[in-house]
Order: sequence, then C-alpha cells, then structure tokens
Amino acid sequence: MTRRPLPLLALALSLAMPLVAAQAAEPDPDATRFAQRLQAIDTDPERNTFAAYERLQARQAVQNLFAAKRKQRPLALQIARIRVETAELAARTESTGAELRRLEIERGELLVEASRRDAERARAEAERLRVEAQIQTEEAARLRAAVEDEARNRQEAEGLLDTMAAGEAEKLRLAREREAELARQEAELSAGGTSAPPKPKPKPKPRPKSKPKPAGA
Repeated sequence: MTRRPLPLLALALSLAMPLVAAQAAEPDPDATRFAQRLQAIDTDPERNTFAAYERLQARQAVQNLFAAKRKQRPLALQIARIRVETAELAARTESTGAELRRLEIERGELLVEASRRDAERARAEAERLRVEAQIQTEEAARLRAAVEDEARNRQEAEGLLDTMAAGEAEKLRLAREREAELARQEAELSAGGTSAPPKPKPKPKPRPKSKPKPAGA
C-alpha cells in the first residue's frame, strides 16, 4: 500500500478541529468510540506513521457521523465503521510490512556477520592446519636427517671396523709366519746337534773360452 504525502496530515488536523467541536456540541457514543480508535493509532509510535490517507478518510467519516442527521445516521455510521476498520487494518498491515522489512534487513546483516565469522573460523582453521603441516614436515625432515646421520655413522663405523679387522688379520698372518719361521729355525737347530751339517755343493768350474778359427781353414 502506498504512502500518502505528508500535507494530508495537516488536512487531517484541520478536520479534527470541527470533529472535537461536534463532540462537545452533541456527544455520539459511536462516533466517540471511532474517534478514540483513531486516536489510539495516532498515539501508537509503531503505527502513527502509516496509512495516513486511510486515517484521513476515517476522520472525515467520523466527522460526518457527528454531523449526520437522524435519517442519515445509519449510513454515516456504517461508512465511519468501515473507514475506521480500514484505517486500522492499513496501519497494522503497513506496520507489519515495515517490521518484516526491518527483520529481513536484520536477518541479512546477521547472515553477513555469520558468514564473516564462518570465514574467519575457516581461515583460522586453515592456518592451524598449515602450521601443523609445517611442523609435521619439519619433524619428518629432522627424523630423515637423523636417520641419514645414523646410517652414515654406522657405515663409517663398519668401515673402521673392517679396516681394524683387516689390520688385525694382517698382524695375525705376520705373527703366524714369524711363529712358523721360528719353529723351523728351532727344528734346524735341533737337527744340527746330532748330525753334521750338509756339505756345501762345489761351485762349477768355468768353461775355457774357445779360440776363434783362422779364416780360410
């Protein structure tokens, strides 16, 4: 329902003056009741800014009811009742519509705020997951480096042990050779005390050089 221009309010106030005068001149219980219902709308902060045109028509109908003659009163009463009920319904409807629009705006703002908070929570969760992933990656890198260092140290230790083992084996071989040599020498010494040592073989005499034959022989 469309809103009417504000100058209609001034016209309504001007029409209310003869309405009050008519009430003072000849009180009408129905007209007085209708006037009080319109006044309730005027004093209600939730409805007094709505249905200005319908309220103006209702005031005019109530004024006509106050001024109506006996024969005109039934029709004037019916018109006044319809106008007042229409003004109340219009004011209530526009007020409800305005409240619905306000609630819709508030709902939209709440949704935007909720979306913003959800986005903030999502960003915070993403950041937490990123930090956890970074920590896990760093921990995995640290463990991998520790494993590599351990493997390298083990290889170095194994190489050192192999070198030491080879050296010990060489020492053992040399010791066994010396032991065998000493055993052989001891055996020779023991054998030399009971029999003469073997005679040395005579050296072979050198052959005489042959003289060259004369040429033509």
